[in-house]
Amino acid sequence: MPEVRTPAGSARDRILDTAFRLFYAHGPRGVGVDTIIAESGVAKATLYKHFPRKDDLVLAYLDRVDQAWFGALRAAARDAGNDPRDQLVGMFDALTGACRREGYHGCAFINTAAESPAGGPVHARTVEHKTVVRAWVTELARRAGAANPELLARQLTLLLDGGLASGVLDGDPVIAEAARESARTLVDAALGTAGVG
Repeated sequence: MPEVRTPAGSARDRILDTAFRLFYAHGPRGVGVDTIIAESGVAKATLYKHFPRKDDLVLAYLDRVDQAWFGALRAAARDAGNDPRDQLVGMFDALTGACRREGYHGCAFINTAAESPAGGPVHARTVEHKTVVRAWVTELARRAGAANPELLARQLTLLLDGGLASGVLDGDPVIAEAARESARTLVDAALGTAGVG
């Protein structure tokens, strides 16, 4: 039977979809290239054509996670309204959604960083993601009028990361609500309670 040829984009997408599912469930180190090839149904040459090194595939996976998670944070903030103060608390609704998702395994960036050597491209990508998210939260805090927006952003992103980790350990959706209420306390402390109703 002749081999069915698929467009390059669909083979790449199959590889990346498979890697996303397996890397998130087992960590990049826990998944071999042969497993990705078998489960995605592509030839070894096809995988290496699109991703010459496993790190290239891990980086593409992290890019996809970044789009999903950072997109969810921004959407949750937007859904909270136009006031940056409300957005700083509202972004925690993304945590609620993440922790309730079937197959939830915590923060893909923290998980990947834990098994990646410092100084390598994969570890650097995990740090870059956290830096970009914190810069975005810092800008929200600045727009909200925080006297020290960098400190508030650091506190809130630590709370997000803690919520992501605790959601895995406890498996309790109440964790996300506790993180959201803690965020409100931090925001109120940083901005004062004037205008809070």
